[in-house]
Amino acid sequence: MVARQLAARGITDARVLAAMGSVPRERFVPAAVAESAYEDSALPIGHRQTISQPWIVAAICQGLELGGDEDMLEVGTGSGYSAAVLAALSSQVVSIELVHELAERARATLADLGVANVEVRTGDGSAGPVEGESFDAIAVHAAAPAVPPALAVALRPGGRLVIPLSEGRDEMLVAIRRTDDGRDPRFERTAIAPCRFVPLLGQSGF
Repeated sequence: MVARQLAARGITDARVLAAMGSVPRERFVPAAVAESAYEDSALPIGHRQTISQPWIVAAICQGLELGGDEDMLEVGTGSGYSAAVLAALSSQVVSIELVHELAERARATLADLGVANVEVRTGDGSAGPVEGESFDAIAVHAAAPAVPPALAVALRPGGRLVIPLSEGRDEMLVAIRRTDDGRDPRFERTAIAPCRFVPLLGQSGF
């Protein structure tokens, strides 16, 4: 997977490649599709949700430009797979999942694998974290009509947010960097690649 699907398709961050190679993807998918865990495709995990294809997970991680000491926010825990990869790339991950059953399953899987630096919360991630919390990096795993305002506020100066945005019938994975010094929020946007995600639900979703 790492060589054929990731490195061969433009994932060059060595830390991302190592993290993707270290997390057992088959542990995060239903038994019925476990044999397909490493295929280059999204897979169903129940509740009309999916685990993203490996390249998309790697592209999000690479777009975040993580150095290892960041406080991360993830919106859309899903299976918990991306949270496990992000946990290997950052200091602490807060992951928010709207569907209670998925949050419980992800929490249990992460605990079984000994991933101790992920806190899984149940709630509306589009509404942002707890008031006053801020993060160095934010990853969103569902397509939004625009960057949720509460997430933009929660991004620290110099931080990056990677999110799939719906643009008409198309979706684009984009990186948003906060460029101000903390007084007058300003952001720069960089397109990463066309993509396809389930829709973001909640206050600032669809």
